Amino acid sequence: MTDRTSAIAAAIDAELRLLDPAVRASPALLAELLHPDFREFGSSGREWERDAIITALTARGGPARRPITTSKMRGVRLAPDVVHLTFDTESEGRRAHRSSLWQLTGDHWLLYFHQGTPYA
Repeated sequence: MTDRTSAIAAAIDAELRLLDPAVRASPALLAELLHPDFREFGSSGREWERDAIITALTARGGPARRPITTSKMRGVRLAPDVVHLTFDTESEGRRAHRSSLWQLTGDHWLLYFHQGTPYA
C-alpha cells in the first residue's frame, strides 16, 4: 500500500468509526476523532462547531437504533496531511451526499470539516 492509499484508508477508517452508533454516543470517542477547529454544515442546514456537535450527538441517550449506511465512499489525498472523502449516507429514510476533510494531526487523522447535502 502506498503512502497515498494508506492515508486515504486511514481517513476512511476514521470516518466509518465516526459513523458507528457506539462512537456517536460517547463524548470521549467523538472528541478523539474531531479536530479542535472542527466545523460542519449539516444536512439540516445548521452550522455546527466541535463542542455543539458532540453535545447534540451524545444527548440522544445512547446508540442510535439503526446504523447509518454508507455508499460510494472514495477519497483523494490533497496534501501530505489532508484527505478529502466523499460519500452518500442513508439513515431512517434520510439520504445525504457527504464531504469530509480529514487532517493528519500528530499521529491521528482528525475530522476538520464536514458538509452534508440532502437528496431525494
